[in-house]
Amino acid sequence: MLGRQRYPNLLVALVFAAVVVMSASAQESRWKELKDRFQSLYQDGKYSEGLPVAQEDLHVAEATFGPNDVRVALSLNNLALIFVALGKYADAEPLQQRSLAIQEKLRGPNHAEVATNLDNLAQIYRAEGRYAEAEPLYRRSLAIREKNLGPDQPDLAAGLNNLAALYDDEGKYAEAEPLFKRSLAIAEKTFGPNPTRVATGLNNLAALYDAEGRYAEAEPLFRRSLAIEEKAFGPDSSKVATTLNNFAELYRAEGKYREAVQLEKRSLAIAEKALGPDHPDVGRDLNNLALCYENQSEYKEAEPLYKRALAIQEKILGPDHPDVAVSLNNLARLYYLQGEYAEAEPLLSRSLAITENAYGPNHPNLGATLSILAEVDRNQGKYSEAEPLYKQAIAIAENIPGQDRTPLVTSLNNLAELYRAQGDYSKAEPIYNRALAIQEKSLGPSDPHLATILNNLALLHRAQGNYAAAELLCKRMLAILENALGPDDLKVADCLEKYAVLLRQTQREHEAQELESRAKAIRARHGEQK
Repeated sequence: MLGRQRYPNLLVALVFAAVVVMSASAQESRWKELKDRFQSLYQDGKYSEGLPVAQEDLHVAEATFGPNDVRVALSLNNLALIFVALGKYADAEPLQQRSLAIQEKLRGPNHAEVATNLDNLAQIYRAEGRYAEAEPLYRRSLAIREKNLGPDQPDLAAGLNNLAALYDDEGKYAEAEPLFKRSLAIAEKTFGPNPTRVATGLNNLAALYDAEGRYAEAEPLFRRSLAIEEKAFGPDSSKVATTLNNFAELYRAEGKYREAVQLEKRSLAIAEKALGPDHPDVGRDLNNLALCYENQSEYKEAEPLYKRALAIQEKILGPDHPDVAVSLNNLARLYYLQGEYAEAEPLLSRSLAITENAYGPNHPNLGATLSILAEVDRNQGKYSEAEPLYKQAIAIAENIPGQDRTPLVTSLNNLAELYRAQGDYSKAEPIYNRALAIQEKSLGPSDPHLATILNNLALLHRAQGNYAAAELLCKRMLAILENALGPDDLKVADCLEKYAVLLRQTQREHEAQELESRAKAIRARHGEQK
């Protein structure tokens, strides 16, 4: 997994719960031995090694207990878990459905183990972006737990956490927040303020605030979670590494790259020591550390990290896992940023094939890859190849549920940039305006993220000689950045320099020089020259 990482929602712990063995036959002993070996491999992230063990475990269970025994349901569930870990969702789904059917028939529709199967089937749908199918399963599981356990039990907290994570994926942050808070409150009431389950709740709520841009609220939660885990597990635990990774992602989102790099390096060192150099979590940390370097334009530092992460994922997860597609995207984007288009294109084509095969033709991850590939084509002047890719990315983004409209805004802006590059201003302007309206509605009229589209619109008007319209946009962009980031931010300096170019085009040399002088002073305070 890349980016922010949520803790497991107790599903694996429930899956591996003890099962009553009815006799001491050799076959039963063999089944239990395989089950225990699978559990160990799964928890160590050795999914490819775990697959044949889980397959044999199911074969032994069916031969020993018959096709409809609860132990067969457990083996079906475990094999499904391996397929999910390997990104083979189509293989996992019928196994989990059959496991659920056995549990419902033998235990009844409201048993706790049925809730576990519902959660695991929902997790498959969630991973595939089939949110409408996942939600009723999570809700049914939650209802079973509330009926069986009451309102304040730890396993209920896990169900709340699962549904909240689904809403988080959809960008439904207002729906996710009270569920995460209730889950955290149950953990604090049950275990006290410091146990590790409380740390899990703190981490997940903090990650939600991070996604919403509520950084000041997220940071103290990450700090408290980290303190609990360091005390409980020691400073070199893999759980500490996960929280450090999420904390680093918060700093990266805030542009605090130095602090982010320090945390990512510590997370990486812990993961390598605790889990081994080829564990998927090591790949996660390598990717995120590389992204910190990429954000600072330190491309040479980022490239070997991306390559090593890709190699780990291909080795552990297989060459067709969706996480491999994400790593291919990251490396391709790095090449694109350096103008190395020939290196980027085959990586993007492979990423597209993996993503479409895993998720189908309309998954949000596919849109991200299409956008980068379109940008590669546009920057090479391949406008006819780029245009349908942008349009496909827009069509995908328009159907993404939830409140986060960033993918749609980005794709619209990129298509408008394509038309502007071709001088087709009449096509570009309404698309820019649509993107701006969506972003204003989503983020508000004073969010600094509006600056990109405002700048591009200003450039469009300037190219057409509409200097008055361009100046209004420059003034608004400058006011937003100064208010949001402060008058001495480097982005303010960039804006002042762009505004000065416009003023010089309208023969307002003295005003242009004043803006350039102010920009120069800001850069000097940051130790930069331009």
